[in-house]
Amino acid sequence: MSSNRWLLVVLLMGYAALGHFNRVGISVAGDEMFIPKLGITESQMGWVYTTFLIVYTMGMLPGGWLIDRIGSAHALTLYGVSMGSFVMLTGAVGWVASSPMVLLVCLLVIRGLAGICNAPLHPGAAHVVSDVMTGDRRASANGMVTAGALIGIACCYPAFGWLMDQLTWQWAFVASGSMLVAYSLLWRLVASEDVLSTHQGLDLHVSVPDQSDTEQQEVPPSTTAPIPQADDSPTIWYLIQQGNLWLITLSYAAYSYLQYLFFYWMGYYFKDVLEVPKVEARWASFWIMLAMGAGMAIGGRCTDIACHWLGRTSGRRLIIIAGMGLGAIFGVIGVNVTSLLPALETLGFNVSSLVCISVCLAISMAATGMCEGVFWTTATDIGGKSRGLSGAFMNTGGNVGGLISPVVTPFIAEEIGWPGAITVACVISGVGGLVWLLIRLPSSE
Repeated sequence: MSSNRWLLVVLLMGYAALGHFNRVGISVAGDEMFIPKLGITESQMGWVYTTFLIVYTMGMLPGGWLIDRIGSAHALTLYGVSMGSFVMLTGAVGWVASSPMVLLVCLLVIRGLAGICNAPLHPGAAHVVSDVMTGDRRASANGMVTAGALIGIACCYPAFGWLMDQLTWQWAFVASGSMLVAYSLLWRLVASEDVLSTHQGLDLHVSVPDQSDTEQQEVPPSTTAPIPQADDSPTIWYLIQQGNLWLITLSYAAYSYLQYLFFYWMGYYFKDVLEVPKVEARWASFWIMLAMGAGMAIGGRCTDIACHWLGRTSGRRLIIIAGMGLGAIFGVIGVNVTSLLPALETLGFNVSSLVCISVCLAISMAATGMCEGVFWTTATDIGGKSRGLSGAFMNTGGNVGGLISPVVTPFIAEEIGWPGAITVACVISGVGGLVWLLIRLPSSE
């Protein structure tokens, strides 16, 4: 049974990777085609990104409700088929759009509809993890799934760019969307509700170390569950009454502000602001996103270990404050590192500015990524029977911060420059980590 559980986690990693590859491909096309060659401005492209996030955020709570009603396997299948179809449609628009304004309007409509389709991905994945993993492995599993998303984003910069070089940007979207549709059908065959139902004996309230692959021990519900939820209580009102969920949501919004800035504007920052050649900019973005994915996987396991030694509140708080704090510090250093190069050269370090910036930003994203598993594990713990909806609630707040970032960042950059805009995002994220000083979770024996 243990191997089957981890197989589902690996499948979810692949789903998240391919899903985010399709989601972020639009930013690669924006940086290399829509803005420089097809007549769409930076601010207009920012609205394309933000339209997706606005509708995605609006659809998050209904998506969480849908997951709790029809099951995560069905909801995730629906996500893959619908999102992949809209990605293919994005490419098809390129063959019929007659002017930049027509292209812009089509992108706004298609990306908005794609935002609705994306709503079940992360709450659905976290729901599966809560279904199939014991309590002391959930942060590790959630960290692996979100690491898969970052692997997809990292690969998007060189791989989607290569597809555009080889096939044209229109066919790149068609090929990418087709892969997501095919994977969703694979997911439906392998991870059917029948497969998930074999793990339903792992109740949400079971949280003990795995002493073996076949032996599990039940412990009292109070060791992992938050305040018990009455069967007849209104689900949405139950969630609204959870102060910890509001605090986690606020922190996740600050976290997402920095994360989404990197998702949508990092390629542009390297290529157009720092004037790095196109191919080198793609690979710099690749390594930075890959570092964040590694941080998510490592952070998930570190969270489970820290909780074992320090308890749930202190262990998760340690990972969040350290991760978001270090992420903010190294992010600020990264965008201001060129001023430190003369000092490094006097110490005998002869390195290029691109290497220094890339390394610092990679450390920043790796440290920040360590927190992802904590957020999703805690949100689903709080949700109890409505863990799909509670994960969606947190992600709604996260996307409020995330949707502001792509459209606000260019305006801030116009006033204080791109290093200043990124520094603002780092400060917001660092302060968001301190919110966890107010969070108290039920202890785990």
